[in-house]
Amino acid sequence: TPKALKLYGVDESEYSGEAEMFTKIHEMRTRIISNSKFDGSRVLGAILFEMTMDRQINGIPSAKFLWEQKGIVPFLKIDKGLEEEKNGVQMMKDMPQLEALLDKGVAAGVFGTKERSVIKSFNKTGIQDIAKQQFQVAKRVLAKGLIPIIEPEVDIKAADKDKCEQELLECLLQELETLRPCDQVIFKLTLPTVANLYRPLISHPRTLRVVALSGGFDRADACK
Repeated sequence: TPKALKLYGVDESEYSGEAEMFTKIHEMRTRIISNSKFDGSRVLGAILFEMTMDRQINGIPSAKFLWEQKGIVPFLKIDKGLEEEKNGVQMMKDMPQLEALLDKGVAAGVFGTKERSVIKSFNKTGIQDIAKQQFQVAKRVLAKGLIPIIEPEVDIKAADKDKCEQELLECLLQELETLRPCDQVIFKLTLPTVANLYRPLISHPRTLRVVALSGGFDRADACK
């Protein structure tokens, strides 16, 4: 975060301690979000940290400002980071306060949530575990009337990236069948090695949208 502020032109000498640092971060975000060019014609959705959701932009709660003033869909980041790598993957850490956080998100007016885990190398057990955990969390999100963004990132440096993605696709399709007919989720997925790999997810009735995760690709490659 100090690095992000420095890139933005705010030196570490301009704040003292974590609280002041996050205030500076919010000031930076406020300037970006309140800019006239930052609106729904260019930005579909914005993922908020809990601390950002708790704050205001121009006197209006952040999520409310995004939707009502900008036409941008607000999402809440709910994962608490990653476990150490095991079976070729990094699972999400436990979220003991998830129910309270989701209730807070509902009250703040967010549309959905975002939760990330990472696949580092091909391991059927690990990839199956990632998909299961993502959907376990997604079902809790759906139960609150929110839409989850399921983000099982595949490391773009994985030697067997294509195999990881094929296995992931199969696991995600299986897990989709465990949802209720009325449920819909969003997938945020690493750009696949094989073109159109995720078309079966895109066309699935329980998929609201599939969005691309560049995951470290530069813009030129990501937009090919």
